[in-house]
Amino acid sequence: MKAIWLLTGLLALTGCAGQTPSGFAHLLAGGSCAKPDSDQQLALNLSDEMLKEGRPHASLAHLQELPESMDQVRLRKAKVLRLLGRSEAEPLYRSLLGGCLAAEGEHGLGQIASARGDDVQALLNLQRAVKLAPTDEKVRNDLGVVLMNLGRHEQARFEFLTAIELKDDNPLPAVNLVTLSLVQDNWQQAADLVTRLRLKPQQFAEAQARAKQLKSSGRGGLPLS
Repeated sequence: MKAIWLLTGLLALTGCAGQTPSGFAHLLAGGSCAKPDSDQQLALNLSDEMLKEGRPHASLAHLQELPESMDQVRLRKAKVLRLLGRSEAEPLYRSLLGGCLAAEGEHGLGQIASARGDDVQALLNLQRAVKLAPTDEKVRNDLGVVLMNLGRHEQARFEFLTAIELKDDNPLPAVNLVTLSLVQDNWQQAADLVTRLRLKPQQFAEAQARAKQLKSSGRGGLPLS
């Protein structure tokens, strides 16, 4: 009975305008991150596979079979639409904030902000994402990219190293770390990193090109996750 009175009181305090805050709505509804049923999971898996194969339009088509009330569906739609350069991605990422995929929402918003050259906003989003998901190496890499664009090199190095140690088979933070060494004209360190991280000649060439661009323009077009 006390729980019912407490719930009623919270609704009275927060629902004066006839609306319930999004985070509280998740609580009332039991959240929308419930485990998908077998058919839904199959569609999600097919969407993921098609995106990996470079078929984003087909990936999106499979997601359109699923209810958008599911956070997992909105997250995947947002990613596909972001990769396609569609503006609908941003509100989808925003719809995840305050829910069980808030870290992914902040990450996506940071990626969008970085892509349009707003590194200050990207930094805010990615810092919030790291607080929510500190062991996600993709978030760490992308935060490092933004810090590097802002000239905060030692902080960027910390993020790249963290990303590498969290998942050493992801080449992105390794390439970005070598790029950072080249930007600082530390060729010996870059060479040591190439050997230690087992980068391919093509990856070293990419790092060189990005370092040159970063020195000339202030933004190096480093790869986001």
